[in-house]
Amino acid sequence: MTKGGARMRPFRVDIPQADLDDLNRRLAATRWAGELPDVGWDRGAPLDYVKELAEYWLTSYDWRAAERRLNEFPQFTTELDGTNVHFLHVRSTVPTAVPLIITHGWPGSVAEFLDVIGPLTDPESFGGDASDAFHVVIPSIPGYGFSGPTNAVGWDVKRVARAWSELMRQLGYDRYFVQGGDWGMAISLELGLVDPEHVAGVHVNMFATFPPDDPAAFADLSATDKARLEFGARFQQEGMGWQKIQSTRPQTLAYALTDSPVGQLAWITEKFKEWTDSDNSPEDAVSRNDLLTIVSIFWFTATAGSSAQLYYESARGDAAFAATWGGPWPLTRPVGVAVFPADAVLPIRSWAVRLLPTLAHWSEFDRGGHFPAMEQPELLVEDVRTFVRQLR
Repeated sequence: MTKGGARMRPFRVDIPQADLDDLNRRLAATRWAGELPDVGWDRGAPLDYVKELAEYWLTSYDWRAAERRLNEFPQFTTELDGTNVHFLHVRSTVPTAVPLIITHGWPGSVAEFLDVIGPLTDPESFGGDASDAFHVVIPSIPGYGFSGPTNAVGWDVKRVARAWSELMRQLGYDRYFVQGGDWGMAISLELGLVDPEHVAGVHVNMFATFPPDDPAAFADLSATDKARLEFGARFQQEGMGWQKIQSTRPQTLAYALTDSPVGQLAWITEKFKEWTDSDNSPEDAVSRNDLLTIVSIFWFTATAGSSAQLYYESARGDAAFAATWGGPWPLTRPVGVAVFPADAVLPIRSWAVRLLPTLAHWSEFDRGGHFPAMEQPELLVEDVRTFVRQLR
């Protein structure tokens, strides 16, 4: 199809059989690392669990079934700012549906959102009201998954947001809503900045707040807020290793993760364990097959390194990234925030108001984590609906 002068090409996921055979050969020939006794998850993904998961990936996981599920939805590629971008575009049959662009983060992909597409586009079939219907656009961030490796430096949050603005223009959407978590949070907020004439509202999950330069801001913190401060301090001390290396040496990391499927598996699985509402393994929060679909997309597209480049670019002068951690965001569009208790970072509402002057909606849930579209899709869908209802 052609919109706005750009050619959008239909796309289907179709990984060559030779690539599956190569994956299986590599998994079977894994050279395993040793492990200290009785350390569990404290020092990273434990050997027994990774071995079990790798064996399942080799012998039981069905990538072709994952392909078929992805291909149930209309997908396209187009060129935006000189790079190839892949996206899902699912239009509702409801005449009053409004557009919604959803952006994933790291380590994520469009596959995160397959369970929310139906309820968002066809709410009546899922026990909802037709008046809540959306046309859904879900792009792969440049450098991620089927958008493939980028071919130039400079793809930071601001550039991705500008590309999304152009994508929505090409699709013919003059007024639209925005949703995202992780990098999708930063990109979504930045999209509200770069395209305020067309963005009607921004809904995010995972919003970070850090101590403001004002001693009075600490005066009325609740016990919950103080616990979140302690959690954030521990996360800064113990949980930021992935960000440090991806922000500084993404190329060096890329060699290991692109050559070793078990390395890629462990790198991602650790984050699903740490950032989800799980106790013993990430499978407490997401299914084994869904987790392996995310890992497989990174593996088959060889985008471990190119996805990490977003950290490198955004750590070097990206105003949006700086604002994410220091604020405020000078937005004119309404913002909604959904807080899931097992997320990687947890915000303090009184501080969020300082960062988001147009904060119009705030929800806190008693379950769920960093990947709510996979962990608690019903809660995420209903919160997006609630936020948008007041703005339609």
